[in-house]
Amino acid sequence: MKNLLLISNSTNVGESYLEYPKYEMQKFLKSFNVKKALFIPYAGVTITFDEYTEKVKNRFKEIGINIESIHDKTNPVDAAKNAEAIIVGGGNTFNLLKLIQENGLIEVIREKVVNGTPYIGWSAGSNLACPTIRTTNDMPIVQPQSFNAFNIIPFQINPHYLDANPDGHAGETREMRIEEFIKANQNIFVAGLREGCIIKIINDTEISLIGNKTLRIFKYGKAPEEIKDNLKHLLC
Repeated sequence: MKNLLLISNSTNVGESYLEYPKYEMQKFLKSFNVKKALFIPYAGVTITFDEYTEKVKNRFKEIGINIESIHDKTNPVDAAKNAEAIIVGGGNTFNLLKLIQENGLIEVIREKVVNGTPYIGWSAGSNLACPTIRTTNDMPIVQPQSFNAFNIIPFQINPHYLDANPDGHAGETREMRIEEFIKANQNIFVAGLREGCIIKIINDTEISLIGNKTLRIFKYGKAPEEIKDNLKHLLC
């Protein structure tokens, strides 16, 4: 019964914040008659949680969804248990996971989403839907209790996936980093989710890729594969 919208990035070049996924989020939430959603701003580091929440609240107001933030709640666990939908914003994945763990939210949110509560995440929020956060791009600025995340989907996502290094950078490519991961973790695969793309999962059976790019799949012992349609095998 899992229903997820997993977004690579919040902002495309030249666009305003959450512009490109705005109407996909609206359709997704409205299909479940969601009118109010719980936002988790814990990935914010250089922005205060109040500022982050206000930014998200303004955007979601445009699509008819009221946002409440978990950081305003005296009991975060009860807030998660009672949420109509859960939205996890991007930022630093390590900071996000640390605060999620410290507030006792891993199992609570996992149970909610497994039982059908809609979940939206972008960037770090998408990472958190995976078994672990070990395919994040972020610097480990804090140390969580473990790297174990919500484990809602059976594969890893690498958001903001790039095919090559930026000009002037001669270090490892993103692909090389992911190849290291699958060599060290041979029983799990990684989906390289490019900018402007969204993975949509409905009822834990329907999975689709939204966006004009393909998904790059990395499995140990196999050449990387580009896919756009027929994604159902990713949930097996």
